[in-house]
Amino acid sequence: MRMKIQLSLVALLLVTTVMAQPKNTSHASQTWLAYFNQTRLSNKWGLWGDFQIRTREDVVGNFSTGIARVGLTYFVDDNVRLTLGYAFVNNFPANDNIKVSQPEHRPWQQIQWFTRNKRTRLMQYIRLEERYRRRYLSNTELADTYSFNFRMRYNFFYQIPLHAQGLVPKKLSAIVNDELHINFGKQIVNNYFDQNRLFLGLNYSFDNNNNLQFGYLNTFIQLAAGNQYRNINALRVAYMHNIDIR
Repeated sequence: MRMKIQLSLVALLLVTTVMAQPKNTSHASQTWLAYFNQTRLSNKWGLWGDFQIRTREDVVGNFSTGIARVGLTYFVDDNVRLTLGYAFVNNFPANDNIKVSQPEHRPWQQIQWFTRNKRTRLMQYIRLEERYRRRYLSNTELADTYSFNFRMRYNFFYQIPLHAQGLVPKKLSAIVNDELHINFGKQIVNNYFDQNRLFLGLNYSFDNNNNLQFGYLNTFIQLAAGNQYRNINALRVAYMHNIDIR
């Protein structure tokens, strides 16, 4: 418990420090759509899959990012999981001057843990990513080489019932979710802080294995130059699907 509290305090301190700095900030409005699946194959093994698409500048405008992520999960117990996986990320052209998408290969490793009681649900994970991003040769052509850096992510997901019966099917619950991203590696010079994502929304539970989440997402990003930032206000809709075939 002490370690979890310390991680939360460190994350809050880092975000507060960055937010207090002078900023040259651009703004965008986006839509983030996602499907998340966790399939349990046995008492100890399972699969992870998620697929996401995001718009660029407008809520219903051009695409900015597509993600396909898969993983193999080991269940330490019902509340602790270890996952090893791979993600392919397609970064669509960031502006009208760039004519080609930038692919990214992203191996990842994760520890995820749950704290449950009758009234609330807390999920946290720490994820390490190895990011291989194809370099641009020009606005119309990709180079044969890749940039590389590590990224650490800490995710805090808290679910609160809006009904006297608690977290039960056919009812709404509230969500408070924050995820902090930290860059590190030889090629990172100015932006060790990568981004912070704060989500406030609602969850509708169809049953114990199918949930729809929707709400407001704020993403604050520090760009590679170090003194430039991007603030994204987004509508996020995600379908959470759990399958147990034991």
